[in-house]
Amino acid sequence: MANLPNQTRPENARISNPGSLNDFLLTRYEGELSVDAITDWLATNILNLPRIPYYSKESLVHNFLVKSKPHLVKVIFISKSGERATPFIRQAAKDYSPYATFGFALWKEEESTFWWNVFGVESAPAIVFMKDPGVQPVVYQGSTNSSMFIDIMEKNKHHVLPQLRNATSMELGCDVQGYSRAGIDTKIWYCALIAGRPSQELNKMRETMRRVQETLSGNGKIDDIVDQDPLSAPAALAHEQKRLTFAWLDGEAQHRYCFFHIHSEDSYETCGPRRGMTDVARLFVVRYEMNPKDEKLDTQKQTNNIFNALHHTESDPVSTLVAKYNGSTDTSEIIRWISQIIKDGDSREIPPFKTKAPELVPEDSSHIWSKSSKKFISSGKNVKSWSSGLISSLSNQIGDPRIGPSLLLAALMSFGLIWLNSSRSTQSSSQNEANQIKDEDKPSRRSRSRSGANQLFPPSLTDSEPKDAQQLPLSDSDSE
Repeated sequence: MANLPNQTRPENARISNPGSLNDFLLTRYEGELSVDAITDWLATNILNLPRIPYYSKESLVHNFLVKSKPHLVKVIFISKSGERATPFIRQAAKDYSPYATFGFALWKEEESTFWWNVFGVESAPAIVFMKDPGVQPVVYQGSTNSSMFIDIMEKNKHHVLPQLRNATSMELGCDVQGYSRAGIDTKIWYCALIAGRPSQELNKMRETMRRVQETLSGNGKIDDIVDQDPLSAPAALAHEQKRLTFAWLDGEAQHRYCFFHIHSEDSYETCGPRRGMTDVARLFVVRYEMNPKDEKLDTQKQTNNIFNALHHTESDPVSTLVAKYNGSTDTSEIIRWISQIIKDGDSREIPPFKTKAPELVPEDSSHIWSKSSKKFISSGKNVKSWSSGLISSLSNQIGDPRIGPSLLLAALMSFGLIWLNSSRSTQSSSQNEANQIKDEDKPSRRSRSRSGANQLFPPSLTDSEPKDAQQLPLSDSDSE
């Protein structure tokens, strides 16, 4: 790792707001002052880009190739020096996460035989794309820049036989919303799909469909294909016009979509979770036809009625028809069958079949969870960076000569407030005691009322006995 020159080393690397007057601090870098460490910090904490891990020769197969999801293209960067992924590679890994997964590996001369025999890599640096099972890896030798790498990713983000998924249905044209690869003015187009659970049978059928696709492509020479087999002309022409698309479907992950299109007694052998030892991969062609606009208006008028709206299910803007193949795996036979389906579908007036097909389920559920968890983790990082930034800013303010008088003023104000509150509490307590004494000295209202009532009557002679009073003796005459 290259270190920064000593004469240009900043005391603290930080990101600030240049538009403010006081150079407001947003976040601060506290790590090692090296190009590699600062670049990684900027890409991870500031740009929020994912890290791309390194794998050894052993862990590359077990932890990367085997454990990666089957619908993702595997992209391997073989490095000679062991440097981190550059920011534009990490940005591409974030943008192409629905299509590919990324990993790094370190090139060693003693392991050159392994890299040549398994991936066909002669030397480092190199980029390897692992696609369909049984397909040779695509290798790009030498270093690349950002624009070259984006072009390479656009060419290799799909499998040779692409997978029909929620993220690719519109791009492939196998979509009930009316999107066709041939353009918005196209009325009829077709999708040839291989459906099945992930198994050896599905891999074999995918290999057969790749040969069919390569045969119809013919390196752009459609005349040679028609001359060799005139019966394959409708399929070859539709494929050249982008009205015919080949793809495969995961019958286990997209079981509702699979059951809807196959719809047979033995469809459980192809769609849904595995119930037995039998796995059957099936080929079927879906014909898409755009519904007329006047029928869409009639449907909207019907839904305005409240009673029809309660029982009405909005149909798809296109009508679909499904044709299932029951022949052999011979390439020429499959091409003739697809050509006959296209010939009949283009020439016959088929009444529109209105229905509502089930939507494709997003297979990257863990990707959705990672977004929410990323928000939670990023919020924790923000709190941590805010607290560390506050501590560092306080430590920087300690050296300011104005901090001493400010602290003294704050201390004096706090002591003044404390004295004022204590004096107020003392005055209030003394006033309460004085009021209590006055209340005790005052006679009660009841006693005053009683004394006032007694003054209305004159005192009786017998009520009180004078101090000098004497008892007069009785005379004898009276006693007698």
